[in-house]
Parts: sequence; structure tokens; C-alpha cells
Amino acid sequence: MKNLLKRRILPGILCLTVLCLSLSSCGAPKEAASSSSMQNEQRSFDEYTNGLFQKEMQNNTINLRYTLSNPAGFGIKSHKISLGSLSKESEKASMASMENILASLSEFDYGELTTKQQLTYDILKQHCETERGASSLYYYKEPLRPTTGMQSELPVLLAEYEFHNPCDVTDYLSLLTCVEEYFHQICVFEQEKAKEGLFMPSFAAETVIASCNAFTENPDQNFLIDTFQERIEKVSELSDEKKELYNKQNRSLVENAVIPAYEMLSRTLTELKDTGINDGGLCHLPQGKDYYEYLVKNNTGSEKKIKDLQKLVERQRNLDMAGLHELLTDHPALISSGEPELSVKDPKKMLDHLTEAMQEHFFPAANTSYEVNYIHPSLEDTLAPAFYLTAPIDDISHNVIYLNKSSQYSGIQLFTTLAHEGFPGHLYQTTGTYQAGLAPIRALLNHPGYVEGWATYVEMLSYQYAGIQEDLAELLMRNQSALLSLYASIDLGVHYDGWKMHEIYNFLKKYGFTDKKMIQRIYELVTEEPSHYLKYYVGYLEFLELKEYAKKIFGETYSDRAFHQAVLRIGPAPFAIVKEYLPDFYTPES
Repeated sequence: MKNLLKRRILPGILCLTVLCLSLSSCGAPKEAASSSSMQNEQRSFDEYTNGLFQKEMQNNTINLRYTLSNPAGFGIKSHKISLGSLSKESEKASMASMENILASLSEFDYGELTTKQQLTYDILKQHCETERGASSLYYYKEPLRPTTGMQSELPVLLAEYEFHNPCDVTDYLSLLTCVEEYFHQICVFEQEKAKEGLFMPSFAAETVIASCNAFTENPDQNFLIDTFQERIEKVSELSDEKKELYNKQNRSLVENAVIPAYEMLSRTLTELKDTGINDGGLCHLPQGKDYYEYLVKNNTGSEKKIKDLQKLVERQRNLDMAGLHELLTDHPALISSGEPELSVKDPKKMLDHLTEAMQEHFFPAANTSYEVNYIHPSLEDTLAPAFYLTAPIDDISHNVIYLNKSSQYSGIQLFTTLAHEGFPGHLYQTTGTYQAGLAPIRALLNHPGYVEGWATYVEMLSYQYAGIQEDLAELLMRNQSALLSLYASIDLGVHYDGWKMHEIYNFLKKYGFTDKKMIQRIYELVTEEPSHYLKYYVGYLEFLELKEYAKKIFGETYSDRAFHQAVLRIGPAPFAIVKEYLPDFYTPES
């Protein structure tokens, strides 16, 4: 299973003060007044949403660096060095901001906005309503998920923090001084969660503690020291003496600020490790089902109820299992075909191959560049087998795909992973959406179901691009879909129906899985990260439904290329909104 697209962390998203709106009309003939009013409304809407964007960018340095290459181009000339805040006061301010944004949105004349603005309006409105609805669930949130938590993501985000000029270097060094305070806030938050009876299961705490200890194991050899030296060498405006000074400062901050922060976090979690009262699904907690429903809606982008999702997942699994049975009945030799041999083995060559092979179903990728890097050994045990680090919205040339050597991916598994992360997956989707013109505010609104659903959807398509026998490609695709469906059903079963180990064992036994150690680990993974696997699989199923809808309404004018292009033009959003706007963004191929 892949835990993918390590998106930037957005603590306190849209925790903003409302900007004043000045909407006026002028006394002109009716037609001219209407046109002028419409232009004023559209201009005011852009000013408002861009103001929200600028405020958020100024309050979070990580967001700023990973969202914008040139902040001045977006009117941001100064910013606060910060990792954000996890305090209860910040949460209250964020909820107040949601209310204010909703009130401000209601002041606009929706009918006078452009289609793209209406799309942004609908997405922003739904985001605020969803977050407002979860305001009472503050202590159910978890910043320390074993694989996708802050303690795992922050080192990679720091290591990839680019230096374009000397100011970037000093900002980065200042940011390192913020790590200890931010981790202190996390420790306080976890202590408060424990008092509420909501601390994580002991096995989850042990996983996070292990990742912290791995990061701090060799302080003088920490990779944040080596990567800083590599990055600062590229800053031509700095003298050798200044570079040496900054290298010493960085080493001192890593050893005396960042590493102590991880040690503090490890100690706190060790003290709290056995205070959790629930080592099972969220449904065993007082408001656990409510929180799980919020997570599922937020992470999948689906409006479907939990019971309906369970039926949807089971139906697709039955279709895939029937397809596998038919394939093996018609082609019994497939059962012993083994690992297919691919003509390309190098990751870069695989990505080059994918950019060519995908063009039957997708328009050519944006003219961009990318790197394929490997995760530092100290993070291999706690990070995903692969992930894509998103490009800034104003510089689509900076894309990084990370591979984890410990996963030992090769052959068809590596090929489909690169399709998921690169082309036509995350890299293609991100750069294509940016190129289509995304409102800046939307870069701050995370829609995992769309993003991971797209990547899983194209991953399934990529089996046919691998240059292997068609029947074998379908067999492997259906098998992967069926496997993902098992994780999805277990996630729903554990967190909504309260499945325990024996129920997962009985469920998986029907599909030939009886290794109790493996099943125990699956149980722990699902319990540690509620709804994590659903964003991949439910997102994938929503794209399949969307595709069938497109075929129905566009009829003879439908093509896969036009459908995919329309989806990219709409960009990440809840699926009901994507479906609503699909006709507006669909352009048949000529």
C-alpha cells in the first residue's frame, strides 16, 4: 500500500480576519450598469480571495515556500517566520474565520461571477461549512499519524526547502528556531488529548516514538546538515566565508534545537504511551463516529453515507473478483505467468516511457522538469514507499518524486508507482491544473479524495502502458483493485462498525489471507490512520462513476482525453462539485 503525495502541512488553514468588501454601483444606463456591476463584482471577488491567500501565506513559512516561488509576484513583501499554531485559541480563531468567510461570501452576487469564480466560491463555501461542522471535535484530531504526521513530513519539507537568495537562507535558519516551540505545542496538545481520554493507541505511540528516535540517532550526521551544505552552495550571492558561517549556524540549530525537539516529543509520547483508553476504531469513542464521518467526507470528497460506501466498495470488489475468475478460466496459464519482464527498468526511463504511452488517453504533459530522489536512510522505516512533493503554483518546473529504497520496488510495481506519482499521476495532474489557471486560494484547500483518487485511477490505467500482454495487464490491474478494496472495507469496518482482530481475520480468510502477523499489522495501520486508505480507493471509485456519467451526458462527443482534460481544468474539489461543473469545462476533441 502506498501512502502518497506528502502534501504541505496546513495548521490553522484560513485562520484569517475578514477583509472588508466595498461593493458599489454607479448611475449609468441599465445595460452599462449591469456590465459595470458584473465587472466590479468579479474584481471584488478576486481581491477578496487573493487577500485570504496572502494572509495565510504570511502566517506560515512552510506554506509560503512550498506554494510560491516568488511571493512578491503575489503582493507578499514580508512574512512572519512560523510553522503555524496548534493552540486551542488558534482553533477558535480559525472557526471564527470560517464563519466570517461564509458571511463574506454571502455578500457577493453569485450570478455575476464567472464560472471559474463560482467554482472557487462553491469549493470555499463547502470547505468552511465542513470545518465548522467539526468544531466540537478538536481533540479527535491527530498531528502525529505514524506515516503522514508532522514528525514524518517536516524533515523532508526542511530538506527540500530551496534557497534562491540569501534571504531564503536566513528565513530557513529562523524557521529551525521555531521547531522546538511548535513541537512543544504538539506535546501540550497530546497531553490534553490524554486528559480527554482520546490519546492514540499504545502501538501507534510506539511507531511515532520509533520514528523520532531514528531521526535523532546520529545527531552529528543528521541529513539536515548535509542537505543544507548542498543547497547553500547554489546561492551565488554568498561569499565562501558567509557560507561557512551559515553552515555552522545550521549545524548548531539542528543539534541544539531540532533534535532536542524530537527528543522532547519522544519523551512526552513515552510518558503518555499507555494512557489511551481505546486501541480500536474511532466508533468506540464518544463522538468517534461523528469524527469518522467528518474524516471520510473530508478525505474522500464523496457525499455518500458510510453504509453506501461499504456497498460501493464491495460491489467493485465483486466485479474485480468476477473479472479475475473469467480471465483465469479463459487463460489458465496466467496463474503461473510470474512477474512480468519490462523493457525498461530505470525510474527515469520508466517516466519517459509513461509520458509517451499515456498520450492515447491524455493530452501531452506540461513542459516541465522533475527530479527522482531517494529518501534518506534515517526516514526509510517511517515514510511511504514513494511520494510526490508538489510544485509551487508559480513555478511548475520544480517537481520531486521520492522513492524509498527499503520498499525494494522494481518491475511492474515500480512502474505503476511511478505512474501514480508522476505521469499521468500526481505530477501530471498538479502541473496540468496549475497551467489551466487555478485561483491561488485553492492551492491551500486540500482535497485528498480527488488527488489520490486521480493517482489511483491512472495507476490502474498504467498497467496497459507497461508493454506486457493485455490479459496479464488486466489481471494485475483487477488484482490490485481488489486488494485496495480489502483495505477500504477494513477501514470502514474498524472505524464505523467496530471490527476487532477476529472479525478482520474472518473477513480476509474468505480471500485466502490467514497470516495472523500480517493481519495484526493491517489492523494497526488502519487503526493508526483512520480513512487514510479510503482517499485512494473511494476516490478511485468516484472517478470511475464520474467517467460513466461523462460518457452518458456527452455521448458521441465523449473521449477519454477530453474527459481527463476537463477534470484537470476543474482541479481538486469535492466530487459533487466536479460533477456539477464537468459540462462547463468539457471541450470535445476536434
